[in-house]
Amino acid sequence: MTAVKHHVTIKGVKDGLVFMLDDTCDWEEVLKELQHKLEKTHEKILTGPIIHVSVKLGRRIVSDEEKARIRSIISQKGNLLIQSIEAQAPDALPNPDDPKLAMMKGIVRSGQTIHHDGNLLYLGDVNPGGSIFCTGSIYIMGSLRGMAHAGIDGDEQAIIAASHLRPTQLRIAGIISRPPDEWGTSDTFMEFAYIKDGQMQIDKVHQLHRLVL
Repeated sequence: MTAVKHHVTIKGVKDGLVFMLDDTCDWEEVLKELQHKLEKTHEKILTGPIIHVSVKLGRRIVSDEEKARIRSIISQKGNLLIQSIEAQAPDALPNPDDPKLAMMKGIVRSGQTIHHDGNLLYLGDVNPGGSIFCTGSIYIMGSLRGMAHAGIDGDEQAIIAASHLRPTQLRIAGIISRPPDEWGTSDTFMEFAYIKDGQMQIDKVHQLHRLVL
């Protein structure tokens, strides 16, 4: 019989409780299980005097709005007082020659989002449902099968490159890509997206030097 995988783990510590949320599954599934445990399976142990709660997100990066959803669910129990909601910092190795170029590694899974100020070299895959947002360019040494938005502050000179380019959506500044099946190519290896004459173009990485002045 296959064991049920829990997306929310609640552990008692000296100062209260720690809620550990799985960072590898769908975000809505995590919230659904959190609500269920607070209302059903863990109702008895979550009653009584004030209990301090720390929420651990693992490597999942969440927005302020998503943190507010966590607070809303937990605060339904009047005796639970949230002390912190924290994510584990991703591996980042800035290039000393360019403080705004960072290198990160791992896997961006469904429901995860990475935000970076500057240019980003990402060593790993971006899965469907995962997203990367950068003010500069995005270079992915892996498969891009999720969403990438470069130049989020309006920089149309930014590009998005990947070893295997098959995203659900690309954005550069305010320009949104056509669906991948309209790109007119079945060879999705080592390509990049850029803006030309107000439209997004897709080309092979070996043509990238043409954009460098």
